[in-house]
Amino acid sequence: MYSTAKKRAEALNGEWSGRDPETILSLAGKRFCAGRIALASSFGAEDQVLTDMIVRTVPEIAVFTLDTGRLHQETYDLLDATRNRYAIPIEVHFPETSEVSAMQTLFGANLFYESVEMRRRCCETRKVRPLEKKLSKLDAWICGLRKGQSVTRDAVRTVEWDERFGLFKINPLAEFSEEMVWAYIRRYGVPYNALHDRGFPSIGCAPCTRAVTPGEDIRAGRWWWELPTHRECGLHSGKP
Repeated sequence: MYSTAKKRAEALNGEWSGRDPETILSLAGKRFCAGRIALASSFGAEDQVLTDMIVRTVPEIAVFTLDTGRLHQETYDLLDATRNRYAIPIEVHFPETSEVSAMQTLFGANLFYESVEMRRRCCETRKVRPLEKKLSKLDAWICGLRKGQSVTRDAVRTVEWDERFGLFKINPLAEFSEEMVWAYIRRYGVPYNALHDRGFPSIGCAPCTRAVTPGEDIRAGRWWWELPTHRECGLHSGKP
């Protein structure tokens, strides 16, 4: 099963790579049934671009997000602004209250500062498990990953087989540069997170995100106390 799915993903990648993101989204909308494909948005600049493209190109593709319970107020403001701008429903998925309660009872509210293992435990509880539940109902998910985002993402492909979650992963902006993302936002007046104007190129949970200084890597503000090669939450590891 895995070998067959991976070969199908490789074939689709060969067909779709090099095409513009709107075309990739259109092809994905035709390839996967409505209700079985969706954009996972964290309301970053890339996800906002993809939301705008989806509304313009394939509005039947749904948009969902994960609310970890520790997001910035600016992210919640953008969620509402996006819903109002595009007049679309945005599914919001939460972690299990009992799991968060048990984790914080045992390890405290700020366990993620203690070690990479503790930080990954928090990400697993607040992000990965809720995502896993949603993805179990899909055949493909769309992400805003780009090759230039970090050292952990330089191998991003347009279409991949996500081994961890068992479905296709589509990255229409894989070949986009940061400049291209912001050019699109300016051209179409796409709403974006106010934190971007305060030096936050990458935005996650509030305790784990900070502004960066000029010249720093755009992912340097995420889990800045860890080595760059560790700075992923588990959503995009691709491994079970």
